Amino acid sequence: MPTRAPPCVSCRCSPHSHLTMRTVIGILSATAVHHGHASAFAVPIGGSALASRHGSLPPGSLPLPPLLPPQSRSLSVVNHPLIASTLTAITKTCGSGSRISTTNVRVSMSLAAGNAAAAAAKSVVLAIPRAGGDRTSLATITESISKVAASVTSDPVVLFDSLLIVLAIAAVGFKTFDRFTANTGGDGISNESRSADAAADEEEEKPAKVKSMQAKFLAAFWLLRCGYWMSGPYVVPAYRSKVFGGVEASMALVSRIFLTGFAATAILGPSIGQATDKYGRKAGTLAFALLYSIGVATIKSNELWVLFAGRAIVGCALSLLFTAPEAWVNGEAGRTNLREYLGETFGLAFTGDALVAIMAGKLASWAASVRGVTGPFDLSIVFLAAGAVVSGLFWKENKAAVGAAADNGDGKKGSIRDAFDIVCGDQKLMLIGAVQSLFESAMYIFILQWPPAVSAAVTSYFGEGAITPFGTIFSCFMTCSLLGSLLFGKLFKRKNTFTEGTATGMLAASALSMALAAYFTSGATTSLAGIIGAFLLYEACVGMYFPAIGTLRSKYVPDENKSVILSLFGIPLNSLVVLAYLFIKQLGMSGALGLSSAALAIATGCMARLRSIARKDEAATAA
Repeated sequence: MPTRAPPCVSCRCSPHSHLTMRTVIGILSATAVHHGHASAFAVPIGGSALASRHGSLPPGSLPLPPLLPPQSRSLSVVNHPLIASTLTAITKTCGSGSRISTTNVRVSMSLAAGNAAAAAAKSVVLAIPRAGGDRTSLATITESISKVAASVTSDPVVLFDSLLIVLAIAAVGFKTFDRFTANTGGDGISNESRSADAAADEEEEKPAKVKSMQAKFLAAFWLLRCGYWMSGPYVVPAYRSKVFGGVEASMALVSRIFLTGFAATAILGPSIGQATDKYGRKAGTLAFALLYSIGVATIKSNELWVLFAGRAIVGCALSLLFTAPEAWVNGEAGRTNLREYLGETFGLAFTGDALVAIMAGKLASWAASVRGVTGPFDLSIVFLAAGAVVSGLFWKENKAAVGAAADNGDGKKGSIRDAFDIVCGDQKLMLIGAVQSLFESAMYIFILQWPPAVSAAVTSYFGEGAITPFGTIFSCFMTCSLLGSLLFGKLFKRKNTFTEGTATGMLAASALSMALAAYFTSGATTSLAGIIGAFLLYEACVGMYFPAIGTLRSKYVPDENKSVILSLFGIPLNSLVVLAYLFIKQLGMSGALGLSSAALAIATGCMARLRSIARKDEAATAA
């Protein structure tokens, strides 16, 4: 029977308590560095040092991870409420007589010399007073937890910074667990213990041409998406900050500006898609970078007609962003016979896209603090230019396969009419188009509604004058999107995984999340926790949606008409958004989110139908 480690004679707490406290202090030191408070901090309590008390570290203790940079910034006193309250809570676990003061804290850290990879906190010494009393009761622990929660929820900036840290830890934990299960084959047995042949089969080296294709595509794709995401948190606040005739822009006016972009996409999207297939997907990608740069630059203007024109340009640019890069990688995979790696490529693309969006959110917050709400759009242009340079230098142009498209009799090949006939003649394509239109129309309604919804909830919870940190909240959303992408990647790697089935579950969850958001934004039930929780769940579904729909489109949409067909899907998508925005005042915030939930519920039904058809086709093929 295993024996418990003996308690410390001098302070009456077990060695494991000291180990836990050392670990927590290490984590808190990293948090302090993240917030710019200190690279070394500690909090004096009195009494002799832990090391001198015990003579050595407790049995089984591990060295602290490399949390700090090699250079030491001499800042002192950690004042983040989460850190201060947690330090108070953990010292209470040594006895009722233990107390801690943030003005009287000292943790001495020595940093390892050498390069950044070797830099680490080699020792942490926390002086703990003698207990002088019984062990902490459950009531005391509960009280301590309550104080920590009260400190974190005392300010919206601290709250969402803490939420972002928790979500980031969850994402890292998920990825670590995924790697562990991959290395052990999911059964706890390491690959080194398997036969050499089995391990070789499971860890087959990816071909060099696959790595090359993915590197070229992903580098440009992520830079362009960063330019796109940079405007995400501040596009609505930027429009709302405008003053016309002495009156601030209303939400109804902002909706009309957005309508211009959606209308441009709906009207011009198919022609833009046709031109992309005809003149080249690389050219279409470069055109996106140019048009989107012009569009976001117009947001700095105070002329109303310029804002409307700029939004129309943005609409045309987005039609290219959502078709040209995907069509290029599909064409490149077809040219090099690498179509089997498209699912993996889309998984990597949108997992990385979530990370890019998190970074973009934080950069947008910084730019807004320096140059105002239009600052992020200046920085956006820099990333768009970098993406254009990478795609221009490293992508080989590809176009729709010559002669592959049907000839409609008037000499036009790959025309809009050809694409329309192809979609109408294939039920699976119609279902894919319905799912895309319904899901993404709901997403655009969400994009317009989340800033005012969260802002109202923050004001309701914290009071008038509370600052809503849009950039940090956006980063929280994108971290959840990252978790969704990671989950899709894990599911996709499993044998016999049916993407249509995974997508059906994801769509059902997204419909539920929007229904909850509609409920919590209704006047009598406004809840910050409920609204944020519903939005975080929805963003996790968004993270799963994009790699899933990309995989399904590569499976069902023919490459010779790909850009045109994807643009055709945009017609009902943007028509639905235009209708919703026209009646946004009548719908209200809760009604708009309820409409999104209804659209997602219908999309769930369409995907369930596609799953049923695909199952039957698979069974027929197997027979």
